[in-house]
Order: sequence, then structure tokens, then C-alpha cells
Amino acid sequence: MMKRLMFYCQPVLGIGHLVRSLEIVRGLGDFHVVFINGGASLSESDLPSGVELINLPPMKADPEFRGINASDDVTATEITKSRRAKLLLESFERIQPDILLIELFPFGRLKFDFELIPLLESTGHSPKKVHIVCSLRDILVKKSDQKRYEDFVIKTVNKYFDLILVHSDPSFQRIEETFPKAHELICPVAYTGYVVQPSPVGEPVAGTGSEKTIVASIGGGRVGLELLECAAEASLLIKSELPHRLLIFAGPHMPEADFIRLESRFSDCDHIRIERFTANFAALLKSADLSISMAGYNTCMNIITSGVNAIVHPFTGNNNDEQTIRAVKLKEAGWLRLSKERISNLGSLRI
Repeated sequence: MMKRLMFYCQPVLGIGHLVRSLEIVRGLGDFHVVFINGGASLSESDLPSGVELINLPPMKADPEFRGINASDDVTATEITKSRRAKLLLESFERIQPDILLIELFPFGRLKFDFELIPLLESTGHSPKKVHIVCSLRDILVKKSDQKRYEDFVIKTVNKYFDLILVHSDPSFQRIEETFPKAHELICPVAYTGYVVQPSPVGEPVAGTGSEKTIVASIGGGRVGLELLECAAEASLLIKSELPHRLLIFAGPHMPEADFIRLESRFSDCDHIRIERFTANFAALLKSADLSISMAGYNTCMNIITSGVNAIVHPFTGNNNDEQTIRAVKLKEAGWLRLSKERISNLGSLRI
């Protein structure tokens, strides 16, 4: 009989956590996987075959990243929280998993403790041993009260967790670099290597003759509009001296008003194509001449696996230094170029 694995994932701002989690799920063919999604609703067609999907009532971060709200902007946040916590506990009771895999918490997603602490507590009442595992990205974000944060993480991990899986290469990025008290964690810490999407095979899909192809993207699209506008403006400046086409991917979660504004602003530019999303992104990147993007986990992995020339402008909202740390290290390793200029400075994106 296949072991049962319950995988909790809560996207908040972008789609990176979800993309990485789904790639991990693809590698769990030896398990019966139930995927718990706390972000925008998915359909089972979005998941690998045979994976059961449970969509919690979706929640998102507020614009200042200080709180979380119901995604529909109609239902009261406390009602949504109550419904989620109830569904999560009911799902656990029904599934009776052998393994509970939680993405990021307690190193992140702290505002979801209202449902995750009760879930962790419930594992102690299970008729069988439930192995509790944390799925953790390579770099953690500094907190305003770092000591209080670290104390909470250590207390929670040491009370509930059996294993931490760090999705990085320890020769490149180690957990203690952004979590200095890692030595106080009782459970084992294992490095899985970086999680990447499969490399595309087949003929190139970008480029027409001698014309260059530039791909500009911002992941999920909730942040980064200025970067796309800047890339498009720079494209207009260099079009005559460097014939090219610019493919812009605004992301599935860019607000509709922003997407319409972006389309309208460059609608008369024949060499610029603007879309929200493409399932062919990895293949496009592999055959492109240049990528312009932020420096999220999955974007950087796509840059490395494709081998494309890349300029990145890290996201730094809310004093977040995760992308900057990653970008600086990759720049030092020779994988990309790093733009440290103001995003409004067109010169920073000259090709």
C-alpha cells in the first residue's frame, strides 16, 4: 500500500512557492499525495496525474505585506480563517497521512499559525506516527524582530518537526547563512539540491533569422510592473541599432487594470508582444538572447538551466533581501548581470 503524504502550500505574493512545490510533487510518484492549496484555486489538471487536490478558501497578503485577507475581498477575514482551519483539520482526519509536508512554515507564513499550529497539534492524536517535514527554500527573509522570530522557529521545529528539507546546494547556500541559530534545531537538516523544472527538448521556439529575442517577465505579476515598463521603454530606444522582438509576460496575478494599461501603452509597437503567461516559458527562455526579470528562486533556476544571458533587478519590497542575496551570489558565480540602479533609470537596462 502506498504511503499517504499531505502537502500544504500557501502562495501569498507570487507563484514561486507553488511552482516549486508542484515540481516536488512530480517527484513523489511513490506516494499517494494530497495537495493542500491555500492560494488562488487550482484545478486537478494543474497537478500531476493521480494527485488529489484540496483548495482551501483562498487568502492573500495585503499590499503592505502586514496582514492577510480573504482573496475575494468580500468574505470577512475571520470567517475565512475559521473555514480554512476547519477544512484543514477535517482533511487531516480523513486522509490520515503518514507524512505531513509543510512548505516554509515555521520559517515563514507565520500569519497562518492560526491553522497550522492546530494542524500540528492534531498529529499527536493520530493513531499512527505522522512524520512532519518542512520544505524550505534556499534563502530566508530577515524579520523586524529577528530574535523573537528565531526563538519561535526553534521552539516550533523542535516540538513538532522530524526533518527539514532545504532546497539548495549546500556548497552554494546553507541554512545558517540566513538562519544563524540553525545549530539549535534538533531534527536533521537535509539538502535536496535546487528544485528545477525539466529542461525543454526539441527545436528552439524563439528568434527569427538574425533578429534577437528578449524575454521580460515578473513571475506571478503582483509586483514588477515598473520593470516591464522599463524594459519596453529601453527596447524602443535600442530597436534601430539592435533589431529584436520583446516578449513580455506580465504574470497571471497582475491586476487587470495594470495589464490593460501595459497593453495600451505599447499597443502600436509591432516588435513588442505582451501576454500574461505561457506554458512554453522554459523553452522560450532557452532559445532567447536575453532575459530581463527579478531574481526569484524559480526564475533564477530557469536562467541557469536555460543558459540564457540575463539581467535581474531583485525585488526589495518591505525590506526583503532574499532576491538580492541570491542575485549577488549568482552574479559572483558568473550566471547573470545584476541591475542595482533605480528601476526608472532606462540606462540600467541597456543591452
